[in-house]
Amino acid sequence: MHYFSYKDGVFNSEDVALSEIASLYGTPTYVYSRATLERHIRTIDGAFNGIDHLTCYSVKANSNGAVLSILAQHGIGADVVSGGELFRALRAGIPASCIVYSGVGKTAEEIRYALDNNILMLNVESESELHTIDRIAGEMNRKAPISFRVNPDVDPKTHPYTATGLKKSKFGIPASDALRIYELGAQLKNIEVLGIDAHIGSQLTDVSPFRDAAERLAGLIDRIRSLGLAINVVDIGGGLGINYDDEFPPGPAEWAQMIVPIFKNTGCRLIIEPGRSIVGNAGVLITRVLHIKSNEEKTFIIVDAGMNDLLRPALYGSYHEVVPVEENSTERRVVDVVGPICESGDFIAKDRELAMPKEGDLLAIMSAGAYCMTMSSNYNSRPRAAEIMVSGNEAKLVTKRETYDSIISQEQL
Repeated sequence: MHYFSYKDGVFNSEDVALSEIASLYGTPTYVYSRATLERHIRTIDGAFNGIDHLTCYSVKANSNGAVLSILAQHGIGADVVSGGELFRALRAGIPASCIVYSGVGKTAEEIRYALDNNILMLNVESESELHTIDRIAGEMNRKAPISFRVNPDVDPKTHPYTATGLKKSKFGIPASDALRIYELGAQLKNIEVLGIDAHIGSQLTDVSPFRDAAERLAGLIDRIRSLGLAINVVDIGGGLGINYDDEFPPGPAEWAQMIVPIFKNTGCRLIIEPGRSIVGNAGVLITRVLHIKSNEEKTFIIVDAGMNDLLRPALYGSYHEVVPVEENSTERRVVDVVGPICESGDFIAKDRELAMPKEGDLLAIMSAGAYCMTMSSNYNSRPRAAEIMVSGNEAKLVTKRETYDSIISQEQL
C-alpha cells in the first residue's frame, strides 16, 4: 500500500525519518512518497492494459506540482475541474491532448482557456452549458470537442457528500434525457461530440456500483449509435476507495476485470479518472503535540495541525490513523486529537486509543495524500503547510510554508 514504516523505532517515508523532516521544515508538514505514487500509477494504469485506454488523474485529489510532474513522466493524463487545475496540469508537463475538463460550473473564461489549449474534451453537464460552449467555440471559429456527462442514477454506497451519480445530484444530465441531448449536440455546428462520461462518486468500497454504471453506459452507447450518432470515447470516471481504517475496497485489477469486458466490444477508447487511489496513501501529515489537557470527560491531545490543514474529519467525519513518529511510549489511553482552530469541529481523531504522547512529540496522520492539502485554507489566518516529496533517501521541499506576509500579499488597505 505504501512506503511508510518504522525503522529503529522512528517512522520513515522510504529512507527518510519524519523526525528529520520536521526538524528541517517544521510542522505541520505534508510528506509524500514518490515510490508509493509510482507503485500506484503502475498498478492502476496497468490493470487496464487489455483495452485502449487513457488514465486521467483527478487533479482535485492533490494538485501539487511535483505530484503532477511524476504523473506526467509516467504518461498519465489529467481530469481537471477548473482553470486553475488546467493551468497546473499544463505547467507540470501533462499534454493538453491527455486532459479532460469536468465540472458543472465552467466559466466562459475557463472554456476559452481550455479550447485555446486544445484539450482532449470538455465533459458537458447541462444543456445550458452545451449552448455556452457552442457560442464560445463559434466566436473562436472552431469546433469544441465534448462528451456528455450522464447521470446513471446509481447508488455508490458512499458518503452522501461524495455521491455524484444519483438523480438528486447536481452532476450530469439525466439518463432519461440523454438521447435528446445527443441529438441536439450533433446539430450544433460548433460542437464535436466524441463520447459519453459518468462518475458516480468517491471512496467506493463495493465493486457492484461500478458494474451497474458501466452496464447502463454501455446500453446508452447502443441507443445513441442506433440514432446514427458516433460515440468513440467512454469516460467512466474514478472513485475507487482506499484503506483508511477497516475498509476492504476492491483493487484496481478487480475494478478493471469488472469494467473492461463491458466496454471491450464497443470499440470505444476508455478513460478512467483515479485520484484518491493513486495519492491517498502516498502522503502523511506530520504534526507536533502542543499541549495535553484533561477534564472530567476527556483527554485532549492538542496539536499544531488544525481543520484548516486537514478538513476531512470535520467535514465528513472521516477516519485517519494517527501514529507516533517515535515509538517511545507504552501507555495507551483513549483521547481526542484536536487542533488549535477556534471551532468545536476542529479535530483529527475522536475517542481514539493511542500510545500516549508527551508535549513536543511528533505524530503522523496517515492517508493524507488526497483531499487534504487541496482542501486546506487560511482560516484563523493560519499559513498553509509545507509539502515535501521523498524519493529514497532524499527529501525535497516542493511547497514552501506560507508566511504571514504571503497570506496577505493580495490584500490592499
